[in-house]
Amino acid sequence: MAKDPAKPMSRTAALAKRVRARSAWLGGGDTGLIVQVAQNPRASVAMLIAVAVVLVCGVLAIWARERPILAVGRVMNDTRVVRVPLEVEDAAATEAAREAARQRTPRVYIADVPVLDEIQRSLEALPRTVASAKSIDQVEPSIREQFALSGVELAAVQAQAVDAQPSPEWTAKVRQLAGTLRRLPLLDDQTWQKSTQEGLHSSVRLVIGAESALIRRTELVNAEDAKALPEVMATLARDAGFTGSLRDVVVARLTLGAKPTYRFDPSQTATDQKTSAERIAPIIKMNPVGQVIFARGDVLTPAQLDLASAEMSRFIDTSEPWRLWLRRLSLVAAVTAIVLAMSGYTALFCPRIRRNPARVGAAAALITATLAAAVLATAADPRLAALSIVTPSVFLAVILAIVYEQRVALAFGVLHATLVCVALDQSIGTFAVMITGVGTAVWQLREIRDRNKLFRVALTTALGMGLATVLVGLIDRPINAPALEETFTDAGIAALGGLLVGGVTLFILPTIERAFDVTTGMTLIELRDPKQPLLRELQQRAPGTYNHSLNVAAIAEAAADAVGANSLLTYVGALYHDIGKMNKPDYFVENQAPGANKHDRLSPAMSLLIIVAHVKDGVELAREFNLPRTIQHFIESHHGTSLVEYFFHRARKQALEQARAEGEDPADAPNVPDEFDYRYPGPKPHTKEAAIVMLSDAIESTTRTLPEPTPARIEAVVSTIARARLADGQFDDCEITLRDVSAICESITKTLTSIYHGRVTYASTADIAQRTA
Repeated sequence: MAKDPAKPMSRTAALAKRVRARSAWLGGGDTGLIVQVAQNPRASVAMLIAVAVVLVCGVLAIWARERPILAVGRVMNDTRVVRVPLEVEDAAATEAAREAARQRTPRVYIADVPVLDEIQRSLEALPRTVASAKSIDQVEPSIREQFALSGVELAAVQAQAVDAQPSPEWTAKVRQLAGTLRRLPLLDDQTWQKSTQEGLHSSVRLVIGAESALIRRTELVNAEDAKALPEVMATLARDAGFTGSLRDVVVARLTLGAKPTYRFDPSQTATDQKTSAERIAPIIKMNPVGQVIFARGDVLTPAQLDLASAEMSRFIDTSEPWRLWLRRLSLVAAVTAIVLAMSGYTALFCPRIRRNPARVGAAAALITATLAAAVLATAADPRLAALSIVTPSVFLAVILAIVYEQRVALAFGVLHATLVCVALDQSIGTFAVMITGVGTAVWQLREIRDRNKLFRVALTTALGMGLATVLVGLIDRPINAPALEETFTDAGIAALGGLLVGGVTLFILPTIERAFDVTTGMTLIELRDPKQPLLRELQQRAPGTYNHSLNVAAIAEAAADAVGANSLLTYVGALYHDIGKMNKPDYFVENQAPGANKHDRLSPAMSLLIIVAHVKDGVELAREFNLPRTIQHFIESHHGTSLVEYFFHRARKQALEQARAEGEDPADAPNVPDEFDYRYPGPKPHTKEAAIVMLSDAIESTTRTLPEPTPARIEAVVSTIARARLADGQFDDCEITLRDVSAICESITKTLTSIYHGRVTYASTADIAQRTA
């Protein structure tokens, strides 16, 4: 039999329906979880999301467990040994051998050919140059200075000329000298100093054009050494056959203003060194089972990190497949258990998430993203593990505390911390630090009414995480100087994470509100400001409605406090619940002048359309002014699906009178209106706060009509309207109990009694004048 929409579900039936739904989620009753998933699309979507979370988180956990989360320079908290025989390159020994090869590689020097050619040319041409000079004074001064010529030397040089040309003997000696200079490099002072100190090589390589030659390193000559250079050049001149005055001329030419004949070539030297290093084969070291990779308290070295990485890779490669996959499946099972715990908690205690697949998906994405951030950031730089491991769980808890409630945030924060510890193989000490951060942040986030609240949360969370890190470090870690220094550094990094959570949350708070369709205290405080454009417009166009909204807000706020609901949200929702009336303010009694009522000229059906339209108009205005969705719900639900009683009874009365006038039986009158047609379109309140505003609105309006609003009459009105709304099923879609309704009625009665309290009757001016006379 179809349900009559005009007869709403009773309170008892609604409660029974919710009990059956919850038992189905728990797997009880006749249906069970499998049937529930098959029959409920939302449950099926939630199950698919949970499976996806398990798969992604399981992969992340396996990936993280199969790589060493270690950092060079960190103090090790445990001892690790080799589990399988391992031949691994001794990187340190290999690099030492290659460095030795680089040091033994001869440095490369490139000849400055123009300088060498200029020396040879000037010496070969000297006899011809001075052949015609009758005396030393006839020799050009620069040439005389360059060769240190005097009368004796001039005569000796002129004797080497034949027919004003250099003699063959002179030319041969000069060429022999030039050949020797090409094998005996002259270097500038800086290059010569470096050549004597750098490297282990005993020889150097000289490059002259396409040719090269090796000479002993000790044969390099400093062209700027004024003492040693003449001696070396004198030896070269003597070996070339120059004697007496001729040798003095040659030595003077080679030493006065001497220029380097070779320069160092760093590029070719580096290439040769690289080639020499590449010829060195890797040095392989055997690591037997049980060999200690590093011990507790060791400061990790690069060699130990390489050995740990190689050992883990070798262990995975050589493990029997069933052992490896058993371990991996165990990790996935642990992840599955944690995700099931989150799912079960959501099903039991988080109806706002459970009923909305989009919110289930958003929560799952947030959990997965924060786990991925923790795993990837820690693997990328384990030195910042105090930040990357703890901060994502705290951030998750803060977001959920803002979006939903503290209980949900605490539960998910703890479970997420467990998930991170499983994925990254962290100790109970790290878990304790994470719980400290989560608990400290969630404890303070009951409501955010100003930005200073987030600053205080960030500071307190940072302090708690820093102190917890120090305490855990002193308990769990080795007690030595490096470990203590590292502990206090980690405490600072963890505290920085707490500050970072607060700063990022404050920065993205508007995005959080839009993404999760929530409204924080800061936004609500801004919306309650009477200078808000929509409220100012309501004041000007419908002052009676504005005054009514203020009274409803004050009544509802006190009622919300009485049952532990969000009083600020309730107050703001009540302020805006009737904004739709400003479109046609004169059709609502609170805005009408005495004696004037426009509905007297309208049919009940037309009046109904105008009255009901204020809900739709209010929602459109709310969307136009970008009011949060939570506030829009107060507008659309403050009448629920209740009956517009005045116009329904008026229409019914007119229909019955018309039937009697036409001689028809009133019971069979065809034009009697259906009650369903005179109901508001809804929806019913979905939250406790919206239900409070519904009651407060109806009761405040009714109380205004009382000629003498005594406490007893007010209490009777409150009780009557509350029972009527319960019987009408207006609270079936929200989590409100009979005890809540009783507390709300008591609070509303108390508030209205204080508003309409009795007053002392003062004598009028005429009475006072009469008594005085």
